Amino acid sequence: MKIGILGTGNIGKTLVRQLSKAGHDVKVANSRGPETIDPEILTSGARAVTAEDVLADVEVVILSIPLNRLPEIAPRIARLPEATVVIDTSNYYPFRDDRIDAIEAGEIESVWVTQQLRRPIAKAWNAIGSASFAKKGQPAGTPGRIAIPVAADRDRDRQVAMALVEDTGLDAFDAGTLADSWRQQPGAPVYCTDLSRDEIGAALAAADRSRLPKRRDLGVAVMQERLGDGTTNPDEDWGVRLVRTINM
Repeated sequence: MKIGILGTGNIGKTLVRQLSKAGHDVKVANSRGPETIDPEILTSGARAVTAEDVLADVEVVILSIPLNRLPEIAPRIARLPEATVVIDTSNYYPFRDDRIDAIEAGEIESVWVTQQLRRPIAKAWNAIGSASFAKKGQPAGTPGRIAIPVAADRDRDRQVAMALVEDTGLDAFDAGTLADSWRQQPGAPVYCTDLSRDEIGAALAAADRSRLPKRRDLGVAVMQERLGDGTTNPDEDWGVRLVRTINM
């Protein structure tokens, strides 16, 4: 597929590597220009382009940028053809994104994103830690392969997102509609806990929406105490142990 990826953070870099390695035609852009993109992530054939070019002539757009920056790109996303599948990987963290009143009042993060972008999306790759994503992908059929939830309202968005998740070394699990996607937000039992396909269904069902913000903020507080800030990513094993202790 022709894929444009906007964002070269830790999740975005792995998306570029894995999807180009899987044979997709991948373009990638960031806000600073193609010359600033690490050449190492382009070794499987992906191309560094401008933020305008990344949205041109693609079947899929993957947004891997902080949630609070999504309104900035909404006008460009609105110009995409209706058939273009838009996949969002973001999560809401108040310490990073500033306070968003609608989400604080209970709006589901993915629903808020659709309101900003004024179009349907799929939600994927938001519920895996960047270190696990970079290091723990496995071929399909591998026992215990990590599974992650995918939510969408349109069938094609869901089907495409799930197929691409599989291409990145993870099992895709149909988590239902965007209205149900709070079950994969930070603080939920499936969030960054590296569960298998056999485990993820029960974890989604066990989510308690009222407890998500407190669990999310507790995880940030512990990482700040342990790592010195709230943005440094822990290694894949310590991070998973921490989040499992808090969220499950």
